Amino acid sequence: MAINTFARKEIKFLLNMEQYEALMDVISIYMNPDKYCVGGKEYGIYNIYYDTPDDYLIRTSLAKPYYKEKIRLRSYYSPAAPDDTVFLEIKKKIGGIVTKRRVSMTLEESDRYFADRSKPESSKYITQQVFRELDVFLSNYPIEPKQYISYQREAFFGKDNSDFRLTFDRKITERRFDLSLGNESYGNYIIGADQRLMEIKVSDAMPDWLVRKLSELGIYKTSFSKYGMAYQNFVKENIGDHKQIYVSGISIINNNILMNRSV
Repeated sequence: MAINTFARKEIKFLLNMEQYEALMDVISIYMNPDKYCVGGKEYGIYNIYYDTPDDYLIRTSLAKPYYKEKIRLRSYYSPAAPDDTVFLEIKKKIGGIVTKRRVSMTLEESDRYFADRSKPESSKYITQQVFRELDVFLSNYPIEPKQYISYQREAFFGKDNSDFRLTFDRKITERRFDLSLGNESYGNYIIGADQRLMEIKVSDAMPDWLVRKLSELGIYKTSFSKYGMAYQNFVKENIGDHKQIYVSGISIINNNILMNRSV
């Protein structure tokens, strides 16, 4: 069983195809493809996000607090078989710094863990520590599967700094039913076919060459959460033609969603 821990800044940008293609022209000069991009090809990422029955975690996240957290189950196979490896991740953002801790297990083992907290055998202290953290999280929140998100990803890391990563996601797909990684990837797209969601993942400052290129191409950072966008689309679809409504901590005024921080 493997474990990974990350602490970094994650900066997001939504690119059109012209910006994406122009940026890709210089990526190869400064970066190498991720090892999972075999032959320069993209790979799939498939997630189940867990939340409370009233969607407390995503509502809190959309309110942009100083501290927020979420939990998800991730696979790199679709559909995943019961004995395929999946990753249970707890992700926190504190003042702009993202930390991610995860443990790996089979899909079948993850079902047992969520059912009765049965854990795979491991003698590693850090693995046991993360499971304790997960146990506390699940004790605090009565979670259940709430959202499926998948996408195709191209990933790169810096030639001079392997901690510097850059990813491009497309075909970001969501659904709020049939919530199992054992099912095929399908659903609604939440960005256009001519768009790419770019994420810069870095522990310190962005390299100068990238700052210059982003400025040249008119690429500016944005606030974008895949789960958040999927949830907001779900809310909009369920309010009909109401111009103002309050539900589960959300104010919707003239079709604009406002999160209520007091919830």
